[in-house]
Amino acid sequence: MTCSTVNFTDLSDPLFDDFYTVPQHTSPTYGSKFVVSLKVKMGNKSSLMLQPEEIAEIHQETGFSPSQIERLYSRFTNLDKTDNGTLSREDFLRIPELAINPLGDRIVHAFFNEAYDDRINFRQFMRVLSRFRPVKKNKENKLNSREEKLRFAFKMYDLDDDNKISREELLAVLHMMVGANISEEQLANIADRTILEADNDGDHMISFEEFCSTLERTDVEEKMSIRFLH
Repeated sequence: MTCSTVNFTDLSDPLFDDFYTVPQHTSPTYGSKFVVSLKVKMGNKSSLMLQPEEIAEIHQETGFSPSQIERLYSRFTNLDKTDNGTLSREDFLRIPELAINPLGDRIVHAFFNEAYDDRINFRQFMRVLSRFRPVKKNKENKLNSREEKLRFAFKMYDLDDDNKISREELLAVLHMMVGANISEEQLANIADRTILEADNDGDHMISFEEFCSTLERTDVEEKMSIRFLH
């Protein structure tokens, strides 16, 4: 295997593959497990119905259309096993595709970044998903901006939430993604080369600014966007 660097934004796997179609782009690489296929069946179960004013507020905040919000709410209520309008980490991890995903814990962690406790409500859930909305010319929403998409990818690697990616964190995520399929020496070479190319200030870590600089010529808006059904 040729020594390479980490592809930070290759999102080859769908997040909610019954909501949207995913652009066909790159073949799987080291970063291909950032998002997981969550296949949630429709059902009759529903907790409190969304009020029109709530739908309008979520539309304003996230950019999702009212019909998309209603679809996603149906999926949310099917995940809500306690029927109390919130989801726990356990609710996410009961989804087989997420439970077996190498980065399952990191993906779940991303959903709970905005939570004040160990549960998230529907609006918090929608704020995370909105980061994957495609960017439309002259209609960019703050939550699906290039910066927010990059920040989401960055947090997959920033395990201790200190706004830096260390060599150890990079190696840990590589281990999650490839397991024993690549030797320790090869993984170390990949991590070292990635740090070397991205680290501009010589602290042997990757800051968010350096992360963004590394991906300056990458079409992040395309690679980190998914097309939700209307």
